[in-house]
Amino acid sequence: MAPKVLVVLTSYGEILDSAGKPIQKTGWYLPEFAHPYEILSKRCELVVASPKGGVAPLDPNSLQPWIQDDSSSADFFDNKKALWENTAKISDFIGRADEFDAIFYPGGHGPMFDLATDKDSIALVNEFWAKGKVTAAVCHGPAAFVNVTLPNGENILKGKDVSAFTNAEEDATGMSKYMPFMLEDKIKEDGASFHKASELWAPTVCVSGKLITGQNPSSAKGVGEAIATALGKFLICLYLTTPTD
Repeated sequence: MAPKVLVVLTSYGEILDSAGKPIQKTGWYLPEFAHPYEILSKRCELVVASPKGGVAPLDPNSLQPWIQDDSSSADFFDNKKALWENTAKISDFIGRADEFDAIFYPGGHGPMFDLATDKDSIALVNEFWAKGKVTAAVCHGPAAFVNVTLPNGENILKGKDVSAFTNAEEDATGMSKYMPFMLEDKIKEDGASFHKASELWAPTVCVSGKLITGQNPSSAKGVGEAIATALGKFLICLYLTTPTD
């Protein structure tokens, strides 16, 4: 039976200024779903959810240059729209972690505004973690973990090796002033050991037990590979430890 992965996308599609006026469209970032999908769809069943269900907004800023220069993202955009245009609600999956082997959060600026504080998402991460499932995110996706408090009272990131979109990368995009918090700072405050590449936009992937995180869009492929590797080890262990008649 193929491993099953729950992919959680943001439902947040527009960044507002302090007066509530729209600044720009946002959402989830194309290659951060496209690259892991290319790897995982060959061996896993993927189910897609979002806080509101229905259409999960794709950040239009992620279409260029990825559509022009990245065949994986271009093919994903052209042929897989049903994945993000027909998402289920996160709340539909509460109490169902046993049906899945992993949960994965792609980034984009959207997760900073909804998944970071969404009660259903936080409950879902807690449930998957308690069940020993692979728990992964890339770029701004780890925002979904910063407010996850485990039953022992500690943040899920405490003592873990974690990577995510950096302060310097946020500054370089000109988006720092619009963010509700700086992701790198919050992850450090949560007690994680934060890891980043020596230069902007270079890939970094951290594997800390069942927790897998990546720094930026160029890290998405590595995160997908790390999830696949973790699931392969899990299935081998499951096979070896399953009693036989």
